[in-house]
Amino acid sequence: MSQRSGQEDPERYLFVDRAVVYNPAAQADWTAKRLVWIPSERHGFEAASVREERGEEVVLELAENGKKAVVNKDDIQKMNPPKFSKVEDMAELTCLNEASVLFNLKDRYYSGLIYTYSGLFCVVINPYKNLPIYSDNIIEMYRGKKRHEMPPHIYAISESAYRCMLQDREDQSILCTGESGAGKTENTKKVIQYLAHVASSHKGRKDHTVPPESPKPVKQQGELERQLLQANPILESFGNAKTVKNDNSSRFGKFIRINFDVTGYIVGANIETYLLEKSRAIRQAKDERTFHVFYQLLAGAGEHLKSDLLLEGFNNYRFLSNGNIPIPGQQDKDNFQETMDAMHIMSFAHDEILAMLKVVSSVLQFGNVIFKKERNTDQASMPDNTAAQKLCHLLGLNVMEFTRAILSPRIKVGRDYVQKAQTKEQADFAVEALAKATYERLFRWLVHRINKALDRTKRQGASFIGILDIAGFEIFQLNSFEQMCINYTNEKLQQLFNHTMFILEQEEYQREGIEWSFIDFGLDLQPCIDLIERPAGPPGILALLDEECWFPKATDKTFIDKLTQEQGTHSKFQKPRQLKDKADFCIIHYAGRVDYKADEWLMKNMDPLNDNVATLLHQSTDKFVAELWKDVDRIVGLDQVAGMNETAFGATYKTKKGMFRTVGQLYKESLTKLMATLRNTNPNFVRCIIPNHEKRAGKLEPHLVLDQLRCNGVLEGIRICRQGFPNRIVFQEFRQRYEILTPNAIPKGFMDGKQACERMIRALELDPNLFRIGQSKIFFRTGVLAHLEEERDLKITDIIIYFQSVCRGYLARKAFAKKQQQLSALKVLQRNCAAYLKLRHWQWWRLFTKVKPLLQVTRQEEEMQAKDEELVKVKERQLKVEIELVEMERKHQQIIEEKNILAEQLHAETELFAEAEEMRVRLLSRKQELEEILHDLESRVEEEEERNQSIQNEKKKMQSHIQDLEEQLDEEEAARQKLQLDKVTAEAKIKKMEEDVLLLEDQNSKFLKEKKLLEDRIGEMTSHLTEEEEKAKNLGKVKNKQEMMMVDLEERLKKEEKTRQELEKAKRKLDAETTDLQDQIAELQVQIEELKIQLAKKEEELMTALTRSDEEALQKNNALKQLRELQAQLAELQEDLESEKMCRTKAEKLKRDLSEELEALKTELEDTLDTTAAQQELRSKREQEVAELKKAIDEESKNHEAQIQDMRQRHATSLEELSEQLDQAKRFKANLEKNKQCLESDNKEMACEVKSLQQTKMESEHKRKKLETQLQEFMSRATEVERTKGELAERSHKLQTELDNVSALLEESEKKGVKMAKEVDKLNSKLQDLEELRQEETRQKLNLSGQIRQLEVDKNTLLEQQEEDEEARRNLEKQLQSMHAQLFETKKKLDEDVGAMEGLEEVKRKLQKDMELASQHLEEKTMAMDKMEKTKNRLQQELEDLMVDLDHQRQIVSSLEKKQKKFDQLLAEEKTISARYAEERDRAEAEAREKDTKALSMARALEEALEAKEELERFNKQLRAEMEDLMSSKDDVGKNVHELEKSKRTLEQQVEEMRTQLEELEDELQATEDAKLRLEVNMQAMKAQFDRDLQARDEQGEEKKRALVKQVREMEAELEDERKQRTLAVATKKKLEMDLNEVEGHIEAANKGRDEAVKQLRKLQAQMKDYQRELEEARASRDEIFTQSKENEKKLKSLEAEILQLQEDHAASERARRHAEQERDELADEISNSASGKSSLLEEKRRLEARISQLEEELEEEQGNMELLNDRFRKTTLQVDTLNAELAGERSTTQKSENARQQMERQNKDLKAKLAELEGTVKSKFKASITALEAKILQLEEQMEQEAKERAAANKIVRRTEKKLKEVMMQVEDERRHADQYKEQMEKANSRMKQLKRQLEEAEEEATRANACRRKLQRELDDATEASEGLTREVNSLKNRLRRGGPVSSFSSSRSGRRNLNLDGASVDMSDDDADSRAGDFNDTQASNAE
Repeated sequence: MSQRSGQEDPERYLFVDRAVVYNPAAQADWTAKRLVWIPSERHGFEAASVREERGEEVVLELAENGKKAVVNKDDIQKMNPPKFSKVEDMAELTCLNEASVLFNLKDRYYSGLIYTYSGLFCVVINPYKNLPIYSDNIIEMYRGKKRHEMPPHIYAISESAYRCMLQDREDQSILCTGESGAGKTENTKKVIQYLAHVASSHKGRKDHTVPPESPKPVKQQGELERQLLQANPILESFGNAKTVKNDNSSRFGKFIRINFDVTGYIVGANIETYLLEKSRAIRQAKDERTFHVFYQLLAGAGEHLKSDLLLEGFNNYRFLSNGNIPIPGQQDKDNFQETMDAMHIMSFAHDEILAMLKVVSSVLQFGNVIFKKERNTDQASMPDNTAAQKLCHLLGLNVMEFTRAILSPRIKVGRDYVQKAQTKEQADFAVEALAKATYERLFRWLVHRINKALDRTKRQGASFIGILDIAGFEIFQLNSFEQMCINYTNEKLQQLFNHTMFILEQEEYQREGIEWSFIDFGLDLQPCIDLIERPAGPPGILALLDEECWFPKATDKTFIDKLTQEQGTHSKFQKPRQLKDKADFCIIHYAGRVDYKADEWLMKNMDPLNDNVATLLHQSTDKFVAELWKDVDRIVGLDQVAGMNETAFGATYKTKKGMFRTVGQLYKESLTKLMATLRNTNPNFVRCIIPNHEKRAGKLEPHLVLDQLRCNGVLEGIRICRQGFPNRIVFQEFRQRYEILTPNAIPKGFMDGKQACERMIRALELDPNLFRIGQSKIFFRTGVLAHLEEERDLKITDIIIYFQSVCRGYLARKAFAKKQQQLSALKVLQRNCAAYLKLRHWQWWRLFTKVKPLLQVTRQEEEMQAKDEELVKVKERQLKVEIELVEMERKHQQIIEEKNILAEQLHAETELFAEAEEMRVRLLSRKQELEEILHDLESRVEEEEERNQSIQNEKKKMQSHIQDLEEQLDEEEAARQKLQLDKVTAEAKIKKMEEDVLLLEDQNSKFLKEKKLLEDRIGEMTSHLTEEEEKAKNLGKVKNKQEMMMVDLEERLKKEEKTRQELEKAKRKLDAETTDLQDQIAELQVQIEELKIQLAKKEEELMTALTRSDEEALQKNNALKQLRELQAQLAELQEDLESEKMCRTKAEKLKRDLSEELEALKTELEDTLDTTAAQQELRSKREQEVAELKKAIDEESKNHEAQIQDMRQRHATSLEELSEQLDQAKRFKANLEKNKQCLESDNKEMACEVKSLQQTKMESEHKRKKLETQLQEFMSRATEVERTKGELAERSHKLQTELDNVSALLEESEKKGVKMAKEVDKLNSKLQDLEELRQEETRQKLNLSGQIRQLEVDKNTLLEQQEEDEEARRNLEKQLQSMHAQLFETKKKLDEDVGAMEGLEEVKRKLQKDMELASQHLEEKTMAMDKMEKTKNRLQQELEDLMVDLDHQRQIVSSLEKKQKKFDQLLAEEKTISARYAEERDRAEAEAREKDTKALSMARALEEALEAKEELERFNKQLRAEMEDLMSSKDDVGKNVHELEKSKRTLEQQVEEMRTQLEELEDELQATEDAKLRLEVNMQAMKAQFDRDLQARDEQGEEKKRALVKQVREMEAELEDERKQRTLAVATKKKLEMDLNEVEGHIEAANKGRDEAVKQLRKLQAQMKDYQRELEEARASRDEIFTQSKENEKKLKSLEAEILQLQEDHAASERARRHAEQERDELADEISNSASGKSSLLEEKRRLEARISQLEEELEEEQGNMELLNDRFRKTTLQVDTLNAELAGERSTTQKSENARQQMERQNKDLKAKLAELEGTVKSKFKASITALEAKILQLEEQMEQEAKERAAANKIVRRTEKKLKEVMMQVEDERRHADQYKEQMEKANSRMKQLKRQLEEAEEEATRANACRRKLQRELDDATEASEGLTREVNSLKNRLRRGGPVSSFSSSRSGRRNLNLDGASVDMSDDDADSRAGDFNDTQASNAE
């Protein structure tokens, strides 16, 4: 693309400027001027305004120049309103006609918009310049978008095909069709570019612009996509060329199949090519080029490469006809570099590229090989072989062999090879053919190599997109075979388009039961296709061409004659109009009339080659060339082409008939395959249109475009798209997709899809004209589904918006509540700060703050007294509480002990219960498994019984069949003996015949000697005659030479009269000899005929015998097969029995395991359940259950054994029945043989009847031929109908499958609907515009209604005029009838009145004049009628267009009304939403209040939880202290081991209790932690409120009093807590001691368990070793069995091979015998022919005597006949020799067969003797042999059975070992699981121990911390007491001083210090008091502890 185009705005070439389109001035101009279209020769159609209407004519004013014109109404076409100018889809046009379509395309083309939709397909007009609309940005614009969302583009078509492939899982095809030069190849490249960009893998989307510089393939992302894109430059350079119409014309067709996986990524590609125009490689028309690669190589190759490839200049090559013709805008050098880079990207090796370029250079060198004609002869010679040397160097050939193969190739003549000299023309043709063939083979190899590079077999493709780029219609002045094939392809593609667009569409309407009138668009292309491809009745062009290729002496002229004879009357076939025409015939294609010249069509179809050179090329030293020519055997050689002209080589031509196929056949096959693949895909049509033939940008020739539009069926496609219902959807999918629009229309429960859709459509209020409901689908007009999709998207967006609004509202309310809390907190802070700021500088406040602490000093004594009293009361209360605590602790301990006892009992019982439950579950599962096994076995038994019954029935049948076969064998043995006797007699007769033949040969040799003597005499005459023949041939060319030669001949005739007399004498002698020979030959013929009759009879008898034996052998084989099958079934039954036995053993093992487990459980129960009576009851119950289970298992085992015994009995009975069935089968075979003989006799009678019928058939054949032609036509139509039916059925099946896929894809589409929600905002903005449009549309609607009324009035007036015209026509007819009557009367009067003839003649003349006038009136009326009909059709079309517009307007109005309703609904909903929001706001305020109250309650709960936590912590501390005590007392406990052993059992129980308690404690801890987290969260939430409360309390003046009261209460509570903690510590100490004991016991138990686990592991290891040994033994036995089976199989195979060899030898002998008989028949035919030839010689002799004047001609004929006789004599002698040799061979074979037969008889006798000894009875000789054979067969069968049994046994052993292995593995896995469980228990115990240790350590740490805190508190208490004592002293001293009246300085200082303390913070004083009280409490507790 050029830089200029790259800088331009791409949107200018895609989007239409709507401001120009919606111009109100243009709309007003259109309405005012009443613009219409009228036809124009220059512009196609011109715009004009209606000025005046004059009846049927209209006066118009041209818009361009203002000229007036008068045009008929029927020629006027309506113009669309200006708003439809440059419309993207032409189906939206209100007035659909040729002019509107052409104007729209023209307008868009001139605006740079080359793509336009036309209904369901896309129209592209070649811009002849680069446009900036193919960049990656444009691809991203179209990616993932729907078709209607973006402007027309090839990318939109590619995107829709890609999306349809992914959604519907249906293969797609994009068909780029059009004339040559319309832009098909470029659009194909753009499709591949788009798919490679969109469907590349994730890696492949990072960097697409990596320059392919390196010769190695770049292993990076998108390698496959890059290779796919780079395949085009290679194919274009080798397959494209410059033509008159197109600079880059594809001279081959290609179908690119791009495979995709399920996810939509490209996984591979494949390219198929069609019909390369290889003739372009050797010659080109004027101003045209050959393939690009030749010019690229010559221009772009470097010096080194040129020297390697021996390249020269452009003008030095003969095959470059026009030299170097450059292409404007392209450089061949750059293109060569691009192709080389593309080859490197495609991973071509350097050697491959060099070899390809060598072949290209060699093709050019072929043209430089020049031949010249020798002077004396026509033979060709090569004077200069430099070109040949270069050629051979490039191709790796020997120059001498190459020149010899070209100039004098070896040709097969009969059985010998002869070197034939070639003429100059033949040599030139051979070289050109080789050049074409090498280039074609190179191109085929290249395509195969590209496919190999693009093939990715690792990932399998789920579906594909096929892109078809095939040569368009080509209509030159004279067209050849290639153009006919291309046009034939385009006919087929156009038919596919018509079929999919018109026929299938309308057939689906009718099939679905929609009211539809079938529209015939007149586009039936089948006649033209039949003319080309029909095989017979009458044959088409390709069939006739193939037929002529097979015929010898056929030429192009004979082909034309035959074609005109067969197809002369065809409607699409035309002969040349004049004799001077160069064309041979014409075909009327859909694109126009095409003239064809049939020069060299036979050669092009056969494509012959010089096979000598081809073999040289195959044997080339260059491997690449040898690979190209590897299919040498398939070519048409020169001997076959020679057979076209000479009869001598006809036989050789016919022998290779099946060796090759013609070009036409291959092309037809590939085309049918292509059409089949296209029919199986969903086609997407792209119609490429050529705007002009001058390749000028911006120029559009209207007539050229109109012709292409008519040919392509564009208007018809738009019309059916508008009139029909192109959008259809299945009921289920419609309901699933659009039920969201009608939520309450369908009731709950099941409903038929059709009824549901009807209800939905009623609810949607759709116009009835917009839809149709079929049988399985619902159909819509264009745009309706898009409208429903928009409504669905709006609905989904509403739902999502509502959901989002709810979520946002919730989040906003949450944030609002948070903000409110922050606001209230801020207000409190502000209020406090403002109060502080106000009071900060107020003097009274300062005084108040200073005085307030002093007020408490005066009250200290009172407070102290009060506190003393309170202390006394508190102590009393404390004493009472301590007493109560002691009692409560005692009760608590009692309750805890009871609880522990109950917990222990509960735990023991729960464990027992859990174990019992586990046992019960295991037993139930085992029982279910056994029941399932039983059911399976029962079902198998039933199946086996049924099989046995069927086998018994078959056995009976087989036994009867075998008996019948034995009887037939006896009969056939007797017949065979008779045949042998006949054979002996026939051999004696044959010997006699051979002796006679020897005598005849002697006579023939004598005659040959005499004949040689005669030939010597005649030799001189023949030499003279040959010279005369040559001269006669030369004379035939030139008249003067002929006359001179005639004079010489006359002179020579006079001289040779003497020689003639001598010849006559010789002839008389020859006549006598021939008469004698004829008599002898007649006798021989009689004898030969008799022998033939006898041989034919014997052959028939032999054939019947052989067929019988073959049938018997087949039946025997079938019987053997059935036997083997039965044996296999028996083996399977045995295997099933053994498997059942295995199941039984398994069940027994399980039983033992269960018993062992029961015993173990008993022991455990006895150990554990001796304590309580409840445990004993549980044990008794379990024992009962176990006993019941034992009984059930015993019963099941008994039943199983009984079933096995039944199976054995049935097996024995089934074997007996099978043997009976075999006997029955033998009898049945004998009966069949009898029936066969009867049928053979019936066949013979039928053959006689057939002969009689054949005579009648010959008579009826003439009639039948006529009927056959009609029948074939009907049959072809019927086959087409059936084919279409099959295709429709397949499509229906596909659609059903697609429905399932679509249902799955609905979810994806619904996900995509979320994306559409973003576009809803845009649509809301468009609502206002739409409302304005609706107002405009209502105005237009009113205008249209007025126009419709006017049209209806016009229509009524026209109907009235039509009725008047019809009445006038009727009157004229009446007048005519009256005139006829008058004429009749005048005739009568003429008969009566002869005298008044003159008067009557005058009357007659007058009447004739009246008649003429009347006829003129009639013609005028008929013309008027035609005009009226035209106007009527025009008006109907306009009415249809108006109705379409009305429907469209109605749709718009209805949609706008619905949108208005929706808008109203939205308003109402918004009102309701606002009301709802108000309610929610009130609720939120209420909830906020409730939450405040809840917050308070939560705060209280938090305080309680914190208190509980503190209690738990204290309890933990006590436990830790007890643990320390226990650890200290551990040494004492360790001493008395005996006591520990006694308390072991109790400790185990305590350990389990501790486990449960620990688990409960852990759960409680987790719960408390969770509650703590929740409470912390709540605390954070409630902090603000607490802050407010605290501030409020701070403001109050009475807080300090309450704080003091609280301090007192807290002191009391702490004292009580301390007492509780003390008691709890004592209790926890005891518990911890118990826990320690339990932990130690648990550790000991765990150690024991570990030891037991170790022991079990050792046992398991020993078992594993045993099992491994067994496994190894089983494997060894299995290997031995396998070796034995392999040896047996080898023996069997060798036996079978021997049998097959014997059968083949037998068949070969029979073939040789038949061949000999055929040759004997041919000999007889030739002898009879020779007799007829001799009679013709006699006739010629008489004629020679009668016609002496014509001696020359008679001599030539005699010589020719003599030569023929000699050839025939030679042939007869050769055939006699061959017959003798074959007879000798047959004798030897018969002797061998007799010897073998004698040996067999001897063996039979031996076997009979043995049988007599065994059985005691001797049967006949022939039965003995049969029984011996049967015995052998039985032995073989027994061996087979034994081997089968051994195999079955081996398989069984293998299965058993495998089962044992599985069991062992299962046991190992179970043991591993147990070990893992033990390990887990150990780990849990260890972890618990670690946890306990950690808890102990933590308790110790906490105890140390508590001691430290206690010490600190004691120190603080001491300090506080000292301070209080000092204060009391100061107070006392102050009191004393006050009493005395002393100074108060010390008091004031102390008081000021105290004041400072108070000012700094009252809370500090409070905390100190608290600390004092706590310290006092701790001192008390310490004292108590010390006590």
